This record gives sequence, C-alpha cells and structure tokens, in this order.
Amino acid sequence: MSTIAIIPARGGSKRIPRKNIKDFLGKPIIAYSIEAAKASKLFDEIMVSTDDEEIAKIAQKYGAKVPFFRTKEASNDFATLADVIIEVLNEYKKSNQIFETICCILPTAPLINSSRIIEAYNKLNNKDLDSLCPVVAFTYPIYRALQINENNNLEMIWPEYLITRSQDLKPAYHDSGSFYWIKNEALMQQKSLFCMKCGAIIIPEMEVQDIDTIEDWEIAELKFRIRNDEKKNNIPY
Repeated sequence: MSTIAIIPARGGSKRIPRKNIKDFLGKPIIAYSIEAAKASKLFDEIMVSTDDEEIAKIAQKYGAKVPFFRTKEASNDFATLADVIIEVLNEYKKSNQIFETICCILPTAPLINSSRIIEAYNKLNNKDLDSLCPVVAFTYPIYRALQINENNNLEMIWPEYLITRSQDLKPAYHDSGSFYWIKNEALMQQKSLFCMKCGAIIIPEMEVQDIDTIEDWEIAELKFRIRNDEKKNNIPY
C-alpha cells in the first residue's frame, strides 16, 4: 500500500510570525514533523506543501520533498486541510503517482513521535477504518462547562449535569492537532479528514500542545524538556 506524508506549511502566520520555521529548541519547528515521518519508515514519499521558498528550502534540508508549490487558492485563510491534501494528491496524479493512504502531519507538532504515527497506521488498517485522528482527553468534564449569558451572568451550559458525579460523566476528547491518517478514496468522496468510519487513538497531554500563541509555544518547549529529561532518566510519562 503506497503511503505519503503531507506536511502543510504555508508562509503566512498572523499570531506567531513565521511560525512553521521558527526555532524550537535548536532547530526549525517543522523539522520535528519531518524527522518523525522519516523515523516511522512508513512512507514512500514525505513532502511539504508550501507557498513559501524559505520554508521549502528548510524542508528539503531536513529531508522532505517540495516537488511543487501550493496554489493561492489553497494558501488562503479559508482553505481547509482537506483542500490542501486533495490539491497535493491531484498534482501527483498528473505524473501517475497515486497514494492509497495519506498521513497529514502538522508542521507545528514538535512533541510528535514516530511510534504514535505507526500505532495509528496499524489501527487504521486493522480496524478497516477510512480515517483516524489522535485525540486527547479533556482534563475537566466538559459537561460542567460554564458560559456567560446575555445578562452577563454565569451559568452552566448543561445544567442537567449540575449534581452528577464527575466519575459518572462520559469522557470527552479533543483533536490533538498533531497528525491525521486518511485513505485516498474516502477523502475524495467525503472531502473531510473526519470520515464516517473515523477511528481514534488516545494520547496523553504531555505528547501534544496546540500552538497558537507565544504562551502555547513556551508550554510546548517546557513539555519537550520534561519529556527529554524523563527519557534520559528512563522515567515513564
């Protein structure tokens, strides 16, 4: 089964300038995603989809291919990850290269590791799924979520759970924001990374960090340092 890793890394970033190639503890943050893909040994092709020449050069330096540049349509704020991946697959198809299975790895996922990519790939195929998303459990029960209403008063979103014990509430998860596996046929039919037959693996909070702000970036660096220290001292996390 032919597989491709697609790392979407456009040049524009409003909240953290040049985020996709910003230095993260000694090397561009995108390098961690490329290196994890290489270490998994799963891929026939590892490529970066970008509209930016500097990103392209850095991606190539760390071992990814940039066979073509992303179009303007796939580089704007409204283009989805599915749009970007479909554009990449269609470009490869022009040269008769067809990939049955795709892993979209985000460029700002420095806590990613190859073992999780492999675990997810195996589950995708063993469970006959169309796509798979790594998820993280919410650290607090979402059914106890609060909101501020139009009168500026604090209230529960789901008041019916006010006296329900937390251990009796269903666990809830959120997208880890690290990578996604999807099969080509399902992507082309459903135009989404979350297909009807979408599975999940649950990963711990210490392995992920959504990076939208400088504070998020600093937390990611802290987690990275902690994990490295634990590995050096053979401490499981």
